[in-house]
Parts: sequence; structure tokens; C-alpha cells
Amino acid sequence: MKGSPRFFHVAGNIMMVLTALLASWTAAFYMTETIYTRASWEPHDLISFLLNALLGFIIFGIGIAIVGHFIERREHHFLAELIEAFRRISKGDFSVNLESGFGESNTKQRYRHQHPFVKLVDSVNDMAANLKAMEELRQEFISNVSHEIGSPLTSISGFAKALKNEHLDREQRQRYLTIIEAECVRLSKLSDNLLKLAVLDSDQHPFHPASYRLDKQLVSLILACEPQWEAKKIEMDLEAEDVVIIADGDLLSQVWLNLIHNSIKFTPEGGTISISLMRSEQQAVVRISDTGVGIAEQDHPRIFERFYKADDSRTRTVGGSGLGLSIAHKIIEMHRGSIAVRSKLGEGTEFTVSLPLQ
Repeated sequence: MKGSPRFFHVAGNIMMVLTALLASWTAAFYMTETIYTRASWEPHDLISFLLNALLGFIIFGIGIAIVGHFIERREHHFLAELIEAFRRISKGDFSVNLESGFGESNTKQRYRHQHPFVKLVDSVNDMAANLKAMEELRQEFISNVSHEIGSPLTSISGFAKALKNEHLDREQRQRYLTIIEAECVRLSKLSDNLLKLAVLDSDQHPFHPASYRLDKQLVSLILACEPQWEAKKIEMDLEAEDVVIIADGDLLSQVWLNLIHNSIKFTPEGGTISISLMRSEQQAVVRISDTGVGIAEQDHPRIFERFYKADDSRTRTVGGSGLGLSIAHKIIEMHRGSIAVRSKLGEGTEFTVSLPLQ
């Protein structure tokens, strides 16, 4: 019944006060009876009643004062801990974990969600935990960005110094310049991907869903990538139903290009890439599979994490920044869809993207 926990809480407090009053009056009765006996005095019933009541209230008041003193000290200690916790958080220490000071009693279990101190402690602990998680992500992000930027810069710097050697032959000079150019392209892609992620995370990216033929989009993008897969003599197999979808075509094109480029990059010469599109209930399902190097099973849960790279000797993410799949995952989430991977080392990889048709 709605409101019943509050009712029982108030009723419990009233019963505690009445019990304390009864205990005080009982103690007062026995105390006055002892005094009357020793003084050999038998007062009038009304005077006896008034004395018992007055003494009972005095005992009750003294008890309340004693309990209040301990509660005040407890609350003062709690507020001091709370202020210290906020001070630590303000200085960047997010390892704060306050104790509410309430034992695991029946009262706590029943009214825990109502007590303001307990709710305040839980809120502070949750805030500290969230800030700690954000700080760890920030530190990891900065570390990854520094590494990804530092590696090509070191390469560019090294080969630029080598080019100062006047005794380099033309072939070596051209090779060094090609490497520098490739590293510059890598830096440019990293910068572009970081900007895309920042915009997507801010929820300020323009999102313009419209109705269009998904099968035609896939055909167009496959043809745009023809020079890459033709150069590696890869057999491209497409099987697509006529599917109309309501989505942001520009955003989804980034997903398909990312997955297709990955397949081309990590499929050996003469391999096969298969792309299929079909309806499944109220979803459009796109599968992009290849006969490439595959992904180790232990890496599957983390391949959509930013900057995550598996073992370079075994993974298809060699040479990338680890942002492409993160961008794809974010865009699919924006469309309320899902993306999954199925892969084995040496046997190829299959990405499955499911998108709602409406």
C-alpha cells in the first residue's frame, strides 16, 4: 500500500516515545515508594500521583538529554566526515567511501530509503564513484592519445633527420618520404576520428533520419571501394534484398565504410568478402564477413572500446588507432540498433549490424 512505510515509521517512533514515558513513570513510582517507606510518610493519593508524574517527566527529560547529546555528537562527527569527503573530492581524490553510521538493523532495511543521512551518504558515495570512473577514463584517454600521436611523430622526426643525409640515394629518399607521408595521413585520420567521437559524445551531432534504400547505399559504397579490393584481387560477394530504412544516411555510411575497409585491410590477397542485407521481422540485418586473419576470442568483448588494440601479432586492428569500431558502435547506438562480432583466428570475421526499420 502506498505510504505504508512512512506510516509504520511514524507509528514506530510514537511507540518508542510512549515506551520511554512508561518506563520513566514506572521508575518514578518505585523511587517515590522507596522514599515514602523510608520517610514513613503516606501522602494523599493526588499528591502522590502528581509527584510520580513530575518525577517521571524529569527522568524522561534527563534520558532524552543524554540520548540527544550522543546523537548530537554522532551528527557532528558525521558532518565533519562529510565536509572532509567534499574537501577530498574537490582536490581530485575520488576514493571516498562514507559510512552511514547505521547498522544493518531491521529499521535500516525497512526505512533506509527514507532516512536523509543514509540517502545523503549514498549520494556522495555514488558521486565519488562516478567521478572516479570518469577520471580513470580521462587518464586512459589522454594516455592513449599521447601514445597514438607520439608514435607517428617519432617516426616522422626520425626519417626527417635521415633525409638531411646528403649521401642518401634517390630510392632511399623516396622511401623515407613515403613513410613520412603515410604517418601524416595516419595523424590526420586520428585527428578526424577524435573530432568525430567528441561530436558524437556531445549529442550535438546533427541527426537527420530520412527514408532511403539501404541496399543501394551498400552497392554504392562497395563500388567506391573497388580500387582497394581489386588491388588485392579480393572477391566481393553481395546479396541484398530491397530494404527501405529510416536513418541518417551520412552517419551509417561511416559504419559501412569502416567495416568494409577493415575487411579489405585484413583479408589476404585472393580472399573473399561477403556482404548480405536482409529483413528479419522489424529489423534490417547487414552482415559483413571476410576470410581474413580473424580476432582472438578473448578480444571480442573489448573491440568496440576506444583505442583498444588486441595482440598485434594476431589481430585485425594492426595499424589502426582503435577508434573506427568505437565510432561505428556509437552511430549504431544512435540508431537504436546493435552490432556484434563473430570471429576466430585464421578463419575470418563477421560483423552483424541490426537496425530497426522504423
